[in-house]
Amino acid sequence: MKREINLLKNIDWLTILIYFILMMLGWANIYAAVYDTEHQNIFDFSQRYGKQLIWIFASIFLCIIILLIDNKFYFAFSYLIYYFTIILLIFVLFFGKEVNGARSWFEIGSIKFQPAEFTKLATNLAIARFLSSKNFNFNNKKNIFIIIGILITPAILILFQNDTGSALVYSSFIFVFYREGMSSKVLLILFFLLIVFIFSLIFLKLYILLFLIGAAFFLFSLFKKNNKELIKSFIIFVSTAIIFLAVNEYFLLNISHENIILILSILLALIYLIISFRLKIPNVFIVIIFFFSSLSFSYSVDFVFKEVLSEHHRNRINDVLGIKSDPQGAGYNVKQSKIAIGSGGWNGKGYLQGTQTKYNFVPEQDTDFIFCTVGEEWGFIGTFIIISLFFIFILRIIFLAERQHNKFNRVFGYGIIFIFLFHIAINIGMTIGLTPVIGIPLPFFSYGGSSLWSFTILLFIFLRLDISRLVEL
Repeated sequence: MKREINLLKNIDWLTILIYFILMMLGWANIYAAVYDTEHQNIFDFSQRYGKQLIWIFASIFLCIIILLIDNKFYFAFSYLIYYFTIILLIFVLFFGKEVNGARSWFEIGSIKFQPAEFTKLATNLAIARFLSSKNFNFNNKKNIFIIIGILITPAILILFQNDTGSALVYSSFIFVFYREGMSSKVLLILFFLLIVFIFSLIFLKLYILLFLIGAAFFLFSLFKKNNKELIKSFIIFVSTAIIFLAVNEYFLLNISHENIILILSILLALIYLIISFRLKIPNVFIVIIFFFSSLSFSYSVDFVFKEVLSEHHRNRINDVLGIKSDPQGAGYNVKQSKIAIGSGGWNGKGYLQGTQTKYNFVPEQDTDFIFCTVGEEWGFIGTFIIISLFFIFILRIIFLAERQHNKFNRVFGYGIIFIFLFHIAINIGMTIGLTPVIGIPLPFFSYGGSSLWSFTILLFIFLRLDISRLVEL
């Protein structure tokens, strides 16, 4: 039975309070990041903090509009909104303005608009709509291909804009799928591939090959109750490898150790594959496919790293992994950010007293590296408070998502959770050197109307959906 609801009474005011606190703290740090004694007026709209204030007031107006719209609108028009943002992503490739090497902005007069920020919202709506459909099932291959299509389309278009950071945000939806019933094996496989990717950049191919062989033997041991055959196979493989290596050294054949191990491992895998088919031994096929897939992925890393990623992204990954040190080039931003945060100490230098910030040592200090301003001026205590506020904010949205009766609402809520988590973790990780610099904003803190509005719309659509759960109880 439907009943009327009171928006003011039933909206989650705690989440709104945290939202406003974070947004105003963000504005205060933007003011500090670009502070100039000649422009001290907070209403100086020629300065970035003045413009941010306009966008904050516009965000409040957006909040009201979103809450007044019927909750059914977001479900009914989710696909249409998604298609519209995809069209915008295509248009921006041809008619957009290039900023910092990325052609991802529309410019109308003095106003800049970044479609990629709003595509995250549209994709979240489309994913929530599709996952909440009656016939959806993760065991259906057609459904999986559709999900991949929904995610990969905007991600590829954004990659063409040379905006890798925004494209990577879509990877966070994998955790939404896990929450909604996707097998945990998929997460384990993705985590393993990430390890292989990192190891392939750091270690020699021979060590990666030995690691994958060991992983294959370990995986096979999990499937087999009696491991006598496995031990025999391992002994045969090691003995054969030693013999071939000895022959190679004695006759000066100059075959690399890597190629010898590679050839032997492939031969052994093929022999096991044939035996498994003839004797109908279960799970061997899975292990062999795992080995060959991992091996192919490992050997393709070099190509992807050198040919697909741009030079500045390669340099940043190399700097984070310690492969190459370039403190005056790719590592300059992170180096200066670490200095700024470290110099804040326990209590910080005080508001508007940050020397690293004031003298512009940290590039992009009011956008991607806004967190270093917090660290320098507010110190460890300030950064702890900010991170705690974000933590409480995320926990609150998890609580709201879990109490939803409608699957569309819940999926949309979890989409918000992981979009926010990705931005927070990667942005803060960039400033302290734990993650590569990929250029994504810190929610409610980084300067920019597009990011502020997209995060605001995401949050308040969910708050409007949360109210709707009371309509039918």
